[in-house]
Amino acid sequence: MQKQLKHRKPRLIEQIKLMEFSLGSSPPSLGLQGARWSTSGDQKFMRLGFDWDTCDMSILLHAKLAKPLRGTARIVINSLHIKGDLLFVPILDGKSILYSFISTPEVRIGVAFGSGGSQSLPATELPGVSSWLVKLFTDTLVKTLVEPRRRCYSLPAVDLRKKAVGGIIYVTVISAGNLFRSNLKGSPSRKHSFSLNGSLEEHNSDKDLRTFVEVELEELTRRTAVKKGSDPKWDSTFNMILHEESGTLRFHLYECNPGSVKYDYLASCEIKVKYVADDSTIFWAIGPQSGVIAKSVEFCGKEVEMVVPFEGVSAGELTVRLVLKEWQFADGSHSLGKFHAASPLSLYGSSNFLTRTGRKINVSVVEGKEFLVKDKSGKCGTYTKLQYGKAFMKTRTAHTPNPIWNQKFEFDEIGGGEYLKIKCYTEDLFGDEHIGSARVNLEGLADGTVRDVWVPLEKVNSGELRLQIEAVRVDDNESRGAGSGKGWIELVLVEARDLIAADLRGTSDPYVRVQYGNFKKRTKVMYKTLNPQWHQTLEFTDDGSPLVLHVKDHNSLLPTSSIGDCAVEYRRLPPNQMADKWIPLQGVKRGEIRIQITRKVPDLQKKTSLDSESSSTKAHQISSQMKQMMAKVQSLIDEGNLEALSTTLSELESLQDTQEEYMLQIETEETLLLNKIKQVGQEIFSSSSPPSHSRRSIGE
Repeated sequence: MQKQLKHRKPRLIEQIKLMEFSLGSSPPSLGLQGARWSTSGDQKFMRLGFDWDTCDMSILLHAKLAKPLRGTARIVINSLHIKGDLLFVPILDGKSILYSFISTPEVRIGVAFGSGGSQSLPATELPGVSSWLVKLFTDTLVKTLVEPRRRCYSLPAVDLRKKAVGGIIYVTVISAGNLFRSNLKGSPSRKHSFSLNGSLEEHNSDKDLRTFVEVELEELTRRTAVKKGSDPKWDSTFNMILHEESGTLRFHLYECNPGSVKYDYLASCEIKVKYVADDSTIFWAIGPQSGVIAKSVEFCGKEVEMVVPFEGVSAGELTVRLVLKEWQFADGSHSLGKFHAASPLSLYGSSNFLTRTGRKINVSVVEGKEFLVKDKSGKCGTYTKLQYGKAFMKTRTAHTPNPIWNQKFEFDEIGGGEYLKIKCYTEDLFGDEHIGSARVNLEGLADGTVRDVWVPLEKVNSGELRLQIEAVRVDDNESRGAGSGKGWIELVLVEARDLIAADLRGTSDPYVRVQYGNFKKRTKVMYKTLNPQWHQTLEFTDDGSPLVLHVKDHNSLLPTSSIGDCAVEYRRLPPNQMADKWIPLQGVKRGEIRIQITRKVPDLQKKTSLDSESSSTKAHQISSQMKQMMAKVQSLIDEGNLEALSTTLSELESLQDTQEEYMLQIETEETLLLNKIKQVGQEIFSSSSPPSHSRRSIGE
């Protein structure tokens, strides 16, 4: 209804928004004039009157008024009267009932108008609004609840009391039959001409008919290939997503004319899907002569094949195969195959599952397929962006229509039904092109369980993304890191590759600024390269702080510019085991950095001082170098040699970082020494104290 409010509104209203919607609890009156049973073929149905006259409701609209009124207004619908005749059709041996209005019902509403704070004519009826609202209600009923549009009410023998919030359904468009141009309303060849002998003939043969089917489910659409003939066979399977306990699959038939960019709409049909409280699923559609086609499956994974006639045309039918792969529920469980076991993950629906804290969500973007990429040669780069809460991640760029990334990203788990939002792009000279998006609910994932899923992209006709999702609980000790003097982090910044060019000459002068909590360090500058090699080692006391790398372009006079950054996860690394990995840079189109990182938890006796030198020698050496560098800087200032001055200042900054690194090393060794002394003292005290049972024995 919100969508209809936006697109169909009176001229006096510029914008309108639904603020409150409640139909109350007052029930309608049914069968006041009695009920009548009838039979059509093998199908029984019942007719009875429907009369709903209620004031127990609250619908509030807020409108922004157009010229000449200006201002805002409140529109309140305070009464509703719907009267008509209902048709009840029992299906599936009485397990469910389809219901609808036989014809368009009579609709009357009561409307009150109020000031929105600046209305020119407060409490005055706005011309045309009441009739517009009546038409809006009537049109909504016609599209959803007037023959042959039917709703389904299920009567399960068992109620498992599970609320379905989404599902995955495989839809196979098998074939179509009896497609004749003269019977399809959109075909341009319905224009006829007379032959020389006076007989009526068509411009084109039905054998030349080129058609395809577009499958639609909410905002997800998929399209078959184009096939020729009056009985085309496609056998195309699509992975579709339900976001509620029910949904409508719509199938639109189009004609594709050679040499034309325009598609001609021919006909359509639809199949409705609904979850039943006994864990079964119902499929129903409009049959021949507005009859009923209904099928039910007791468990997920069972195939259903349906032959559905196209609506509004005198001939033509579509054969489809449906497989409801799984239903997802509000508690995070799901139905899969013949087993109704609790599953760790609800992928596409919202969930009321209480998220446990202290966990990490690992999302591996494995690969993609059937992306809508204009350049099929492979020169066009494809990448994916992920957003979870306030965290943004990005894959590297893959130059293939079916990209393979195999990149793993880590997020802190968020409660409250937070979705993982995915957007896929292709690189373009004049701005990257969006080629599809998706959303995945990460709640309900059990510890250590990996879910491997293909996620279809929405708002496009093709494209799927393969994800592997895992929840990992971080132990308290690991989440805090090896703080309290237990060790340090050894970070080796090895190299980077495929960096973006920050300078006009097509290169960069990259260096890395490392931020670990409140500590900041940097590497040396590598000039005029997009593939720098630093091989520089930095160390930090392990206190569990976030570790972030900022890759920057060095400039002599102008401010430095960013060429990417990334976060490094180290807290779950095994002690004293080095991890060597490439990490993609965020915030830029390309670029990766290679690091080697180790969580050091050493024996104090094995830990040597920095560069195996004594503390006094190292301190004296750094002090001497600082004095020499300061003298050199002063000399270059006097000479006015700006280029050499820039290089010397960079070297001086690196020397200051070395000094900070050395001081941190001294602090680490001091802390380790104090802890070791405390530990040795405790051991001496424990060994010198006689056991309590020995003292009791002596006393006895």
